Amino acid sequence: MKLEAPMVAIFLLVALLLLLDSATVQSTPFPVQVGVVVDMDDYVGKMGLNCVTMALSDFYTRHGNYHTRVVLNKRDSKKDVVGAAAAALDLLKNVEVQAIIGPLSSMQATFMIHLGNKSQVPIITFSATSPSLLSIQSPYFVRAALGDSSQVNAIAAIVKAYGWRKVVPIYVDNEFGHGILPFLTDSLENVNVRIPYRSAIPSFATDDQIVAELYKLMANQTRVFIVHMRTTLGSHLFSKAKLLGMMSEDYVWIITDGMTNELTSMDRSVIEEDMQGVIGVKPHFPKSEELHKFKVKYKKEIQLQNPTNHDLDLNIFGLWAYDSAVALAMAVEKARIRNAKFLKKASDSITPTDLEDFGVSGIGTELIHALSSTTFKGLAGEFKLVEGQLESPPYQIINVIGAGARVVGYWTKDNGIVREINFAKSTKNMYSTSKSNIGFIMWPGDRKNPPKGWVTPTNGKKLKIGVPVRIGFSEFMRITWNSDNSTKVEGYCKDVFDMVIEALPYGVQYEYVPFATSDHKRAGSYDEFVYAVYQGDFDAAVGDVTIVANRSQYVDFTLPYTQSGVSMVVPIKNDKNKNAWAFLKPLTWKLWMTSLCSFVFMGFLIWILEHRINEDFRGPLWHQVGTIFWFAFSTMVFANKERVISNLSRFLLIIWFLVVLILTQSYTASLTSMLTVQELKPTITDVNELIRNKETVGYHNGSFVLELLKGLNFDKSRLLAYNSPEDMHELFRKGSANGGIAAAFDEIPYVKLFLAKYCSKYIMVGPTYKTDGFGFAFPIGSPLVPDISRAILNVTEGKKMMEIEKKWFENDTKCADSSEFSSSNSLGIESFWGLFMIVGIAGVLALIIYVTSFLYENWHVVRPGSDAETTLATKSLVLVQRFNNKDLTCHTFKNCERRVNHNDCGCDCARIVMEPSNEYFHPSPSTFSQNSPGNNSPPSPISSSP
Repeated sequence: MKLEAPMVAIFLLVALLLLLDSATVQSTPFPVQVGVVVDMDDYVGKMGLNCVTMALSDFYTRHGNYHTRVVLNKRDSKKDVVGAAAAALDLLKNVEVQAIIGPLSSMQATFMIHLGNKSQVPIITFSATSPSLLSIQSPYFVRAALGDSSQVNAIAAIVKAYGWRKVVPIYVDNEFGHGILPFLTDSLENVNVRIPYRSAIPSFATDDQIVAELYKLMANQTRVFIVHMRTTLGSHLFSKAKLLGMMSEDYVWIITDGMTNELTSMDRSVIEEDMQGVIGVKPHFPKSEELHKFKVKYKKEIQLQNPTNHDLDLNIFGLWAYDSAVALAMAVEKARIRNAKFLKKASDSITPTDLEDFGVSGIGTELIHALSSTTFKGLAGEFKLVEGQLESPPYQIINVIGAGARVVGYWTKDNGIVREINFAKSTKNMYSTSKSNIGFIMWPGDRKNPPKGWVTPTNGKKLKIGVPVRIGFSEFMRITWNSDNSTKVEGYCKDVFDMVIEALPYGVQYEYVPFATSDHKRAGSYDEFVYAVYQGDFDAAVGDVTIVANRSQYVDFTLPYTQSGVSMVVPIKNDKNKNAWAFLKPLTWKLWMTSLCSFVFMGFLIWILEHRINEDFRGPLWHQVGTIFWFAFSTMVFANKERVISNLSRFLLIIWFLVVLILTQSYTASLTSMLTVQELKPTITDVNELIRNKETVGYHNGSFVLELLKGLNFDKSRLLAYNSPEDMHELFRKGSANGGIAAAFDEIPYVKLFLAKYCSKYIMVGPTYKTDGFGFAFPIGSPLVPDISRAILNVTEGKKMMEIEKKWFENDTKCADSSEFSSSNSLGIESFWGLFMIVGIAGVLALIIYVTSFLYENWHVVRPGSDAETTLATKSLVLVQRFNNKDLTCHTFKNCERRVNHNDCGCDCARIVMEPSNEYFHPSPSTFSQNSPGNNSPPSPISSSP
């Protein structure tokens, strides 16, 4: 028992020592070997290596509890592709690194990506930006930087904002330079911008090589250049461009972020003397307190390493290097890497080479998955990988002025060009490429206004513009051959084309080439002329070329610049003074009958209203009938002498005189028009009449109208061609029966020109067959078509177009438009039914008022129950007799009686009062039953005289 106590103590002591050793082992972080391959002599390489080192130091200071530690293994690529490959092989084979940060250039990265894919080791670059690297499709390649393709839309937006239509990319002739071209080309094509030439400069080009390439650029007309290269080569390029005068006011220089990211490391004298006015794009990353502190710390660290070093500026590549190191450290911890080793592969080769004598990382798959899902806010903004590279941020638009560059605007993928970035108010679907959102830019040569982007080239290729040879209608196109066989081209179409080209935002050099044979005659029809463009004989066809469907299969047409359509022209026949009844044509028979009935109705109505009170409307029966018609129709010329007394009559006459005035004036105007203008009528108005009568018709020689007429079922033997207005007139003069034509079909511009010369003899009639007018023809897919179409819209809406038309078609204004000769219908009841309705309503109302008043005055006669023995017929007869009598209570008769009593009236007035009645009406006793019984007074005499 005594021995057991020491044994227990020893056991407890051993257990305690084991626990302490285990705790010590667990507190020691697991090292993870990571390689760094950079160019130690390059500014970006040294900056990147320093930033990676500082990033890991800062990270593990903040995260001391992490169980992993990234251990850096540095290698120098010596600015060489082979050196970078050798360094990567050494790290994979001898060190068995689990990840590699680097290399710097896109050329070095290609081989390293393949090595990483073979060994399943992540390759993380912070400066290799060529978009072509992603085409390798390696799942183990991570670009902790922006690809060059992310900036092409920003550059295209700038080009579109200033209306430049052609640009020339100048790029370094290596993987870095070539990688951006497909994306840049596509982006520029989306905004209708062409790349007429590509300038590739070797990465180690001599000054003579650079100067030779710049001379080539000076010989072309394009003056907008997009420079994509590093600052080492870029500084030499701009120095030589300055010496050659290419930094003057005619030039535009746009640099990509390959140079803008390193502007701070360039020689200041190059910026101040050779790059003034240059614009460019640069990734935008938000400023933060952490970034400011790191910049201060970075400068102190560099000065401690080398007090004589003045390259203290930190650019975006250093920030990406810092963030990539932080992301890798986070991914290593997330993947829980413990004692990572390579798994050796069995080699098929008896003597394996260095390229095969390394294994596969055991944790590469877990590490790349952890790295791809790592997100955090880094020094360069949000670190988030999308398809193996950083997500595209907004871009700054910068302008090089003085010793640096200032921001003049921004570009975002959602809003395009904006003056300021406001993420809180960012609105999608509001994309803008307006230059008004760009601040003031000082262009090369201290120019304040944007350059046109082109100049007249010294040896540029001229476009061959084909023009047709015309026999007639030379106003559209006229070609004159000089003694030296040179040509002079004139005409309406030529002037329009010249003005359209002048309105383009860039220059187009061209020359006119006639579509003619060696003996200066027309080489073919207009269809063959257009087909010559398709065959490549001409770069465009300019002239009176009509846009039709079959021609559009071979060429692209611009928008039309003339009125469209095909119409028929026929001679005019004159019917003046050949119709004895022409005076009846101004009004339709319905209107004549309505007017006649209205006159009779109005005369009868006035007679009713005036008969009892007006001596002018009394007398024998036929005299009164004549008075009705005379009074009614005399109002037509306001010649009525009968006075009216009743206010109702006066009211009706006021309305009636207005109607008569309107009717007579309308009749006069219509008759005048018929006897002057409307007697000119077309001989034929119906196309079917021409076909039915087998008339011969004419068409413009060489025109598509021939096929149109065949489609209308015209017999080909009945079709005659003409070349000029004079030929057309001569065929009309002969007539269809004598070898001429009865009608002609032509396009409206030709018809108008013909009528301008012979407007008194011919007229344009019939339907207009739709066409699209004259247009300029270009090869299919020509980028000039949309630009010229837009220019045509601007030109045709301006005053210059009117000046050109007046210059070539001045005689058009001297001839009346053919629409004036078209026959018009006679005036119908439809135009006046409102007036007749007003007269009818007024007349009926007046009649109702009069009848009501008359019945009220004689109510004792018609009152029911007044005399049971009196029949209705007897009462009606009494009313008729009373209506036929004078109304002696009327003031007109009272005035006459008063004047007779004072011997102060004429014989008519005395006759009205003193003339005795010729007969009396003796009614039955019941007629006066209202008299009191025993009343022996004789009945009241009722005059039967008129």
